Amino acid sequence: MKNLFLHIALFFSLVCFSQNEQLAQYYFDKGDFEKAKISFEELLKNQPSNSQYFQRTIDCYQQLQQFDLAEKAIRERLDKYKQGNLMVELGYNFQLQKNEASAKKQYDEAIQRIKNNPNEVYGIANSFERKALLEYALKSYQTATALQPNFNFNYQMALLYGQLGKTEMMISTFLDEAYANPQNSIQIQNQLARFIVEDGDENFNETLRKSLITRAQKNQDVFWNEYLSWYYVQQKEFGKAFIQEKAVYKRNPESLSSIINLAQLTIEENDAETAKEILGFVLENTNDLELLIQANSYLIEMKTDKVQEKDFAAINTELSALLNQFGISPFTLSLQLIQAHFVAFNLRKPEVGKATIKKALELQLNDYQEAQAKMELADILLFEGKFNQALIYYSQIEENLKNDAVAHEASLKAAKTSYFQGDFVWALKQFKELKSASTQLIANDALEYFLLINDNTVADSTQTALKQFAKGDYLLYQKRNQEAIAQFQSILKSFKGEQIEALTLLRLGKIHEKQGEYNLALAQYQNIITQHSAGIYIDEALYFSADIYNNTLQQPDKAKPLYEKIIFNHQDSIYFVEARKKYRQLRGDKEL
Repeated sequence: MKNLFLHIALFFSLVCFSQNEQLAQYYFDKGDFEKAKISFEELLKNQPSNSQYFQRTIDCYQQLQQFDLAEKAIRERLDKYKQGNLMVELGYNFQLQKNEASAKKQYDEAIQRIKNNPNEVYGIANSFERKALLEYALKSYQTATALQPNFNFNYQMALLYGQLGKTEMMISTFLDEAYANPQNSIQIQNQLARFIVEDGDENFNETLRKSLITRAQKNQDVFWNEYLSWYYVQQKEFGKAFIQEKAVYKRNPESLSSIINLAQLTIEENDAETAKEILGFVLENTNDLELLIQANSYLIEMKTDKVQEKDFAAINTELSALLNQFGISPFTLSLQLIQAHFVAFNLRKPEVGKATIKKALELQLNDYQEAQAKMELADILLFEGKFNQALIYYSQIEENLKNDAVAHEASLKAAKTSYFQGDFVWALKQFKELKSASTQLIANDALEYFLLINDNTVADSTQTALKQFAKGDYLLYQKRNQEAIAQFQSILKSFKGEQIEALTLLRLGKIHEKQGEYNLALAQYQNIITQHSAGIYIDEALYFSADIYNNTLQQPDKAKPLYEKIIFNHQDSIYFVEARKKYRQLRGDKEL
């Protein structure tokens, strides 16, 4: 019984103590430092060795400008625990009082402690970093490594160089560490990628490129070719990345997986010509059945995406030939699904497409392959207007692969199905949930439709225009482009000046652009620029117009001012970084 009461007492004591800590932190976060001080002093009294409570107590003293109390507490703790980081705390207390000489003395003594005992670097360097005393933190690491060469603080030192604006030293130190400890390479690449984005030092990209090339020339290790490939991918210079990957493969021809991954990324970034070159290289250099099928699948899928009606028969013949070559098996599922989609959506023979998929579902497929087949089957059912049947298959995928990227894709398609049906309440709920999806493309797509439904419901509670717009989007899904154009033009006539107008112009622009009717596309975008300059689609109209002039019509003089408008007037645009990069290229900047 005594033990029971003891346990109960200890339990309530711990609960009470935890509540006191939360209350103390609440006062501190709120800025009520007088109450926070009293609370943390009480906590520290009960747990004198707790460094967190001690630090918070000192913080409160300093916030209240009670520097004498802080100094007394720090010195007493220093005498008791002999910790070098407390010298940093004491120095910082002097610094807050503008007593630079005394502060420097304490900081120098802290460095001396490292010289006497290099193991003290951990606490001292950390204290310097927390106080934003970056030069002293760097000196701490340098001092320790000079005395103990087996210490490795390259990563921490590189971060400090970056914070201090010493770009070359940061790059050099990071690359040294990456080469010495390849297991840290991804972590280092993530840090470098933060600087590669053009919000930072304009010279950074060029400095990193030169440093990598120099190392690749001096040291023939493929490690540097792989790093250069990674760098060029960040720059979206996929052709240059491919050159590096070929160099890696020639010295280590065991695997083409990284080259296949590069091809996939290149396709996603719409660099079709480079993708074809990469996939051609794969086909020339492998007899591996899986790789041959994968490469051929990517190539034929690129052809089907851009195919003109006059080439339909040739594409279908090519698909049939590939399946005859490789056979019907789980290995060729990708080719079977591409053919089913092409037959249903392009040749407009959905029954034939469905039969192909149902035959594929009889094969010994794994869960992901089965999900892919069911996804295509649902897509074709949606094409036919069999909304409820499509939803059943999308739901099965969501249920079987919960929280997977494939399940999120099925959820997005289910939401679009509800949208096409005009069930905007349910669709809005689904799109809202998918806005936070882990896959960025799905999250962006969901956000676009969420805003479309939400904004146009607020503007028109009857949702009349939205229903007409959803009908146009469904025609687009069915690849009935001319009917979709007529539908969207009808919306422009019926709802002129209303919320839906700008987005309708944008849809028309993208349709004309995809069909190669660039002047018609530019006309739609120009309407947005002139008539809806204060709207949310202005940056897209500017960027799409600039890209047509720059990439397709080869009229850079017309593209340049459009990119410039995004840079100066739409800094929050998702196209801002790319617009700035392309503007600098057109301006002839040597360092991008």
